[in-house]
Amino acid sequence: MELQKKLALKVVKEDTVRYEGIRYVCGIDVSYAKNKAYCSALIIKRHTWQVMETVNISIHTTQPYIPGLFMIREARPALVTLKSLKNSFDLLLIDGHGVLHPRRCGLACYIGIALNKPTIGVGKRLLCGSVREDQFIDDCGEIIGYKVNNTGNDKRSVYVSIGNQISLATSIRLVQELTKEAHWIPEPLRIADINSKNKLNFEREI
Repeated sequence: MELQKKLALKVVKEDTVRYEGIRYVCGIDVSYAKNKAYCSALIIKRHTWQVMETVNISIHTTQPYIPGLFMIREARPALVTLKSLKNSFDLLLIDGHGVLHPRRCGLACYIGIALNKPTIGVGKRLLCGSVREDQFIDDCGEIIGYKVNNTGNDKRSVYVSIGNQISLATSIRLVQELTKEAHWIPEPLRIADINSKNKLNFEREI
């Protein structure tokens, strides 16, 4: 918890890359079975949706799931997998929260700081705060995220927040742009989620 508080102070909440300059987007997701983490990362070309590279790695894990401390369990498999990519990317989408966190440092912040990359947190459930009528998420008077609903089904919403080196306004715009019609999860994360749950993809184990 102390580490999260310290890292929260290092999060850069402004755009460090031009919106037009974002060409390649990486998405990463992890699924679990018994004591193994199955992590999939892929890079897509932003304007064509073409998948440029995919890496799937399974890792033994002993860390339990603790609410609010998700990064302890998921950081290692995520970082190992991301560092195995051969190609570079301009933006990273994480299946997890960024500053939308009680201590303002979720998994997306941790990974974004570790990699020094523009990173967006995309969570599937609200961890803290309350959703206002304008869909911005307020916690103790501070705007920490935004609810995106692309399907009309309130149960299929995502909660967007800053991970690192990107503004909330740009994060919202990109998540909406990267979500295909009738889908509710941005395409890089949607594909990574499918890949992580298909154990036949995992030939490489660490």
